[in-house]
Amino acid sequence: MKTRMIKQIVAPQPAHFVGDGFRVHNFIPSMPNMDMQQMDPFIMLDYNSKFVFPPSQTPKGVGVHPHKGFETVTIAYKGKVEHGDSSGGGGVIGEGDVQWMTAASGVLHKEFHETEWSKKGGEFQMVQLWVNLKKEDKKGPAKYQAIENATMAKYTLPNDQGSVEVIAGEYNGVKGSASTFSPIHMYNLKAKSGLETKFAFPSGYTTLLLVLEGEIKVNGSLVATDHVAHMEREGEEFTVEVTKDAVVLIVSGEPLREPIAHYGPFVMNTRDELIQAVDDFNSGKFGDLL
Repeated sequence: MKTRMIKQIVAPQPAHFVGDGFRVHNFIPSMPNMDMQQMDPFIMLDYNSKFVFPPSQTPKGVGVHPHKGFETVTIAYKGKVEHGDSSGGGGVIGEGDVQWMTAASGVLHKEFHETEWSKKGGEFQMVQLWVNLKKEDKKGPAKYQAIENATMAKYTLPNDQGSVEVIAGEYNGVKGSASTFSPIHMYNLKAKSGLETKFAFPSGYTTLLLVLEGEIKVNGSLVATDHVAHMEREGEEFTVEVTKDAVVLIVSGEPLREPIAHYGPFVMNTRDELIQAVDDFNSGKFGDLL
């Protein structure tokens, strides 16, 4: 099996706020060599590194906004998020939980710090990843998948060294529960210092590792907390050594290789489709959400 090498190790750039509840570092599409085409099928990665929000009687977050043409995957590491959408999906994303929302033909969405958590405040850490959809899937109905950590598929690493939480795809025979429109593998590696293990994905897949806690070495190169290891597409296997107790998000997906036309929360294939998407939103075709 051919080794998959590191393309680049990317440090987080200065954070900015999305609404008033998410303080994020954007990796996709703003970082060099990480635009939407280069990271296909992953078209946006916002990372809310650890940040302490003070207590607030009014939950902070993002009010009603549209999405069309892709999926949003929200992973909670610290804190809680309460959300809802115009297709009827919604609920609370607790620590360790995942919300996988398919916007497809169009949906309205809102997300805020969970009410009771907001009153106490505390440490907040989240990831939101956008996964593109193929042209035909952009026309489908919106849907929602809630993946609770308590029932998430997990692979236990040997010698009590930790675990791999399988959100989507498969790892060592353990299959994640998320339903995807294209081949996607998504894991949380939670491991103790001293672990050395290998991961392998098909050659040609877009692959990255985001270190949320601790530090690791990928093929011998150090990747520190809050940094991303962006892997080459060629090759399959790479080695991860945990040098300080770590939590690492690992994602790999098959590129769709379709044209991308992007305007804010709309991701289509052509400019004409973008214009139609905005018209559909303005004419109320995405439904209602209070």
